[in-house]
Amino acid sequence: MKRNIYVDFSYLVILASTFGAILVLGALVAPVIFHNQNLGMEILVDRYNAGMMMAEIFNRFSYWLYFVAFYVIIYELYMYKNGQRDRYIILSSITVAFTSLMFSAVYSPKILAMQDLGREATQSDTFEAIHKASEIDFKILAVAVIILFIRRLMLMRIN
Repeated sequence: MKRNIYVDFSYLVILASTFGAILVLGALVAPVIFHNQNLGMEILVDRYNAGMMMAEIFNRFSYWLYFVAFYVIIYELYMYKNGQRDRYIILSSITVAFTSLMFSAVYSPKILAMQDLGREATQSDTFEAIHKASEIDFKILAVAVIILFIRRLMLMRIN
């Protein structure tokens, strides 16, 4: 079986860049936006408006996650058909697709809809629960992406 090295390489690049983006958004962007009072700026952004900015950032990132979910599904189905699989790849690819779609199609729209209702809606227990669930989903996505990347790289080296 002849393999296309460019397709394999692009898949690894997409997985690595997705993991990098998750780290940057979660570990760098969110803390700076939500703790802007520590930056010594003259203009401070309150928590509600900081949340509006983060929601827009995550909304835009959702388009990337749709692409990643689609690409992972297509690539892994093709590799499964060709016998390039194991249980870690199957589980992590399903997890990547599922958590990407949950974050993009469920959590982000619900958070944006509640923010559109106003400041009071974002202070409710429902909003807090949805937000916490989206954070957990994002962390699971990060772990699944790195497992898929490492495992796929290991299988590529074997073949």
